[in-house]
Amino acid sequence: MALPKHADTLERIWHYAYIVICCLIFLFLIAPILIVIPLSFNAEPYFTFTQKMLSLDPTGFSARWYDLLLTFGMNNAEAPRDSSWWADVWANAAWVNAAKNSMIIGFFATILATALGTLAALGLSRPEMPFRRAIMAILISPMIVPIIITATGLFFFYSKTGLANTYFGIILAHATLGIPFVIITVTATLVGFDHSLTRAAANLGANPRTTFFKITFPLILPGAISGALFAFVTSFDEVVVVLFVAAHDQQTIPRQMWNGIREQISPAILAVATILVVISIALLATIELLRRRSEKMRGMSPA
Repeated sequence: MALPKHADTLERIWHYAYIVICCLIFLFLIAPILIVIPLSFNAEPYFTFTQKMLSLDPTGFSARWYDLLLTFGMNNAEAPRDSSWWADVWANAAWVNAAKNSMIIGFFATILATALGTLAALGLSRPEMPFRRAIMAILISPMIVPIIITATGLFFFYSKTGLANTYFGIILAHATLGIPFVIITVTATLVGFDHSLTRAAANLGANPRTTFFKITFPLILPGAISGALFAFVTSFDEVVVVLFVAAHDQQTIPRQMWNGIREQISPAILAVATILVVISIALLATIELLRRRSEKMRGMSPA
């Protein structure tokens, strides 16, 4: 907000002090990310800036830890990098297998969470829905209850039902954690939904199925996609639930990072963290674009 021309000296001082405070808070929040990214290019196996890095010596920087993400766990990492080498990477590299597991689990958990969360939001948006507040509180409880409690409950439940140590059980657990985000984003989209459009469609002879897919669904699609992205990030970043309900060989990226911190501290973890930061920024940018598109479709100007 621009400073008005008629502002007195005290107002000007507070205005610039406010800007400085906001910048310092932003720097405090983003500082861990700013530190992790350059450290991932450290040529030495340290978690600190070396003298060569501080002096901007090119020999102090290296992409060796990104290369280690491909070679760690391979049968023959020193072989020529031909098609057989890449096949070895795909089949045996520990970080690649963890990434595959995270993508597969995240994909199916996102599909399930988006479908169930969208249906729940549509039901909760109807004024004749009884006990809407109580049902909403129950459905979004996984994002309020401490994750360790949820993981413990899932562990005992899965132990009785046979879902422990199965990919299906992990997908269900991650979908449970992602559903609240879908419900919140779709519900927020439905707040500005013009129900006269559905009534007009009914007056013109459209059945409920046609009305939903031709009118309702296109309008709530940006909110559903935003919720799906949040659900995917939640699944992709989850480690506590995986530690409780997954088998030892069902490694995801967060669990692989956890094991790396416990067993062998390596700057490769910083390389993974940098890649995850880039992915998160891309997803957040996508969510913001979808939010603006949703507001434009509803006739609202972005704030």
